[in-house]
Amino acid sequence: MIAFLAGAASVFAFAPFGLEPLAFLTLALLIHFWIDAPPRRCAWLGFWFGLGLFGAGVSWVYVSLSRFGGMPPVLAGIATALFCAFLALFPAAAGWMQARIPAPAGIRACLLIPAAWVLFEWTLTWIFTGFPWLAIGYTAAGWPLQGYAPLGGVYAVSFVTVAIAGMLWLVAQHRPMFLIAIVAVVGVGEALRHVEWSQKAGEPVSVALLQGNIEQEMKFRPERAATILLTYARLAEGTRARLVIFPETALPAFLDRIDPAYLALLESVGKRNQGDLLVGVPFRRGEEYYNSVVSLGTSPRQLYHKVHLVPFGEFVPPGFGWTLSVLSIPLSDFSRGAPERAPLEVAGQRVAMNICYEDVFGAEMARSLPEATMLVNVSNVAWFGDSLAPAQHLAIARLRAIETGRMHLTATNSGITAAIDRDGRVLKRLSQFTEDRLEIEAQGYTGATPYVKLRDWPVVLLSLAILAAAVIRARRTR
Repeated sequence: MIAFLAGAASVFAFAPFGLEPLAFLTLALLIHFWIDAPPRRCAWLGFWFGLGLFGAGVSWVYVSLSRFGGMPPVLAGIATALFCAFLALFPAAAGWMQARIPAPAGIRACLLIPAAWVLFEWTLTWIFTGFPWLAIGYTAAGWPLQGYAPLGGVYAVSFVTVAIAGMLWLVAQHRPMFLIAIVAVVGVGEALRHVEWSQKAGEPVSVALLQGNIEQEMKFRPERAATILLTYARLAEGTRARLVIFPETALPAFLDRIDPAYLALLESVGKRNQGDLLVGVPFRRGEEYYNSVVSLGTSPRQLYHKVHLVPFGEFVPPGFGWTLSVLSIPLSDFSRGAPERAPLEVAGQRVAMNICYEDVFGAEMARSLPEATMLVNVSNVAWFGDSLAPAQHLAIARLRAIETGRMHLTATNSGITAAIDRDGRVLKRLSQFTEDRLEIEAQGYTGATPYVKLRDWPVVLLSLAILAAAVIRARRTR
């Protein structure tokens, strides 16, 4: 029960609460339980910690399934609980793995446990298409440890966070020399925050991010289509920004079903502003359809098709077609776009485009770099109502900006629409559940951080090396 409560309390270290030091304390408590426990007990402790963390942290899945997906509340509750239990298996596996390897307490707390934790966090980026939502490194946005993100991404930050928790436990065990180590690690992180990994590319470009605040229940109702189109036309016509960005599926019909006169109107806005519009709209080609963004304006028309789709929300995994009779989610069987991510050439910038939770996958976003000069995300987080999800998504976007040394612009249907600088600072944001337009001067950047070049591999290989070295040491000692 204590492990479960510690996991649930860890959610306060994430956005919107942002109490990062709390993560050190809850992880230190988990390490205390793990240090001398046998593998099976470590697995159960890790499971209960994970169940508390994900049960509290991604409870918004219930909102999406029940309120907007049309699933009966009891069934939605069961599905959410099973999903959180599945995610809890990963900290359980980390606990079991570290307990299987003999090691002194200091090495276990500072190296072995962080290595096992990070490996299983990273596993969540790809297993069953991936759901790496509450990686512990996301608690660092706005704190000194974010300085490690340009070196090794969010999982390097996770490693350092768990290692500090281990040092904190050692301090509590009357080994005060580790307090100096904590100060040193935090100090290095703070120093790294001030390293400029990228350089300005030309002059800033004026940008407008549109937030239409269309209720999710009304978004795809035919009788509301005209009102939605008028809302976005009004927001777009009211700005002189060179780059105007619409949210995900802002236009609630396939591109070929949109009135050509309406598209011509939007294109004329881009040409009037001597720039371009990026418009979220479903796109179909033959029997396939895509969650897409189309550019309209002075540049040649370009399309981006979403690559990393949401299971059940955007595609139905093989063998789960029956779920369509339970869920009422429109456009729930998209096709994937090509994995190559060439930047969109718009408004004098090279934009690394991504849609919705694609920006959770940092290594995939890095494929457009270093060619891209800025990051743009379009989302429709109205699916999650007034929950923790939008604030958590914003914190994820902040880490992507830090990892890549690029500004990150995010336009959402109902919030949180924001402009994030390359150091993770939120320069400007709109209030949730309001119809508005965010205007800002956005700076493009060139250059590549170490993370852009190497992505997650350094921290993954380091973690494997630590575990392998511990196994070899244990065998030689035996």
